[in-house]
Amino acid sequence: MGSEVLAVSKAVVSVPEISCAACESAIEGALNPLDGVHAAVVDIAAKRVSVDFDEALIGRDALIAAIEGQGYAVGADG
Repeated sequence: MGSEVLAVSKAVVSVPEISCAACESAIEGALNPLDGVHAAVVDIAAKRVSVDFDEALIGRDALIAAIEGQGYAVGADG
């Protein structure tokens, strides 16, 4: 079997309501299991989420929908 190289994209999403570890857990818990997401990391201090993902499997809109599905609004610079 050959080794497959995946094209990984990075999205950084502003989420102004992030304030605690529970926020971090809820958002990472919603994003990390999604097909195509390689890693989702919440930065509480910066109030943003960084997501490494495969654009062939999932789009930025789906990432934002998963965050919003946890009750968090995405910033205007989203």
